[in-house]
Amino acid sequence: MWFTAENILLVGSILLFVSIIVGKTGYRFGVPALLLFLLVGMIFGSDGLGLQFHNAGEAQFIGMVALSIILFSGGMDTRFSDIRPVLSQGIVLSTAGVLLTTLLTGLFIWWLSGMSWTNIHFSLLPSLLLAATMSSTDSASVFAILRSQKMNLKHNLRPMLELESGSNDPMAYMLTVVLIQFIQSSDLSTSSILGSFFVQFLIGGGCGYLLGRLAVYALNRLNIDNHALYPILLLSFVFFIFSFTDLLRGNGYLAVYIAGMMVGNQKVIYRKEIYTFMDGLSWLFQIIMFLCLGLLVNPHELLEVAAVALLIGLFMIVAGRPLSVWLCLMPFGRKINTKSKLFISWVGLRGAVPIIFATYPVVADIDGASVIFNIVFFITILSLVTQGTLIARVARALDLSLPMPKSGNDFGVELPEEIDSDLRDITVTPALLKKGETLKELNLPKGTLVMIVKRGNEYLIPNGTLRLHEGDKLLLISEKEKQKEEESIAEKVE
Repeated sequence: MWFTAENILLVGSILLFVSIIVGKTGYRFGVPALLLFLLVGMIFGSDGLGLQFHNAGEAQFIGMVALSIILFSGGMDTRFSDIRPVLSQGIVLSTAGVLLTTLLTGLFIWWLSGMSWTNIHFSLLPSLLLAATMSSTDSASVFAILRSQKMNLKHNLRPMLELESGSNDPMAYMLTVVLIQFIQSSDLSTSSILGSFFVQFLIGGGCGYLLGRLAVYALNRLNIDNHALYPILLLSFVFFIFSFTDLLRGNGYLAVYIAGMMVGNQKVIYRKEIYTFMDGLSWLFQIIMFLCLGLLVNPHELLEVAAVALLIGLFMIVAGRPLSVWLCLMPFGRKINTKSKLFISWVGLRGAVPIIFATYPVVADIDGASVIFNIVFFITILSLVTQGTLIARVARALDLSLPMPKSGNDFGVELPEEIDSDLRDITVTPALLKKGETLKELNLPKGTLVMIVKRGNEYLIPNGTLRLHEGDKLLLISEKEKQKEEESIAEKVE
């Protein structure tokens, strides 16, 4: 295919459009968007419509940029108040859990390689490398499915899984890089490997915390006339944090995730605009990343490893992940019940990150790297098709699902963080009308006001004499200390 600037824009726009339409359709039926984006890339690729893309280095660079933005955005969405009760469990799962998954799955692959009927022949280190590339889980697909099914989870499972999924990529990355170095050089010792892990975690965590606080300070102190530049300023911090941490031999992925948490849990100016920008950018790079990975693979090569990859994938789903979860959560005793452990085991969803990490052996020219890439790609599809499509059903079967709490209000109105007030809406019911038909007769608590009344498609500016109708929606503003009082009123009214 002949490449020109115009053709790249044409094909790129078509790919984005098709991906969004297909993703929207899959979202309704609980199919992970990642799977659909990958399939779109495969359909347009070399075995489909003939679009050629075979540069693993470029795919790795796109994945690095995309992961920096996705992890930072995920960190911004992580609330300290939510993860504090499950902080220990999440950290153990994202570190020891990844290591145990690598060891268990790697030993199984090594054993499988020794069988006479198999078509893979890996020694121990390449077996562990293959396991390490796919030892982390994917959060974006998991919670996209839960949101599409309007589900929440009991026992703080949602923040625990968010914390694990957002923070386990650095561990998988370090295992992948260290194993590649170990294969290429026999001079590495156990002490140097452990020292590398310690340095990467220490520098990555420290840079993430300090530079995240610096980003908050810059956002709040720099007086920029054009408000649209604040999200761009934050984006420059994301790339600087990743590259600067990597320059100091720290883990950049860990740094951007922690920096995102710093920004997300502090008051920052123009928060709504920043969140909207980062969310949209995160989705754009997810789509671009998934499409590139779909284009990179040759589907006919997946058939050559299908049987072995199927066995490895099934082992990870039914043994590797569950065993690592059970062992990691054993010290916490009864804090996590059996049903919760079963669900956590099932949500070992593989996504784009394992495929990106599988490009590292290809770029490093490790023996059997193409086989590793194809096996990881096959297992990712298997995980998305089986685990991804059944997450909501498993949650309901284990009686762990809850309805999603209402967020925001029906008026689409938000207040800046600097205003120490809360907004919520209530609906006028017959019970409320019995107390009075006008706002004056409602006798609202001191410090609570009705801002707008919505009647059908009409918006009314309220006054004391406005007569209310059944079904009217009232947008209430109140001081934060009045929130409990206001909630009790809403409960009585509704």
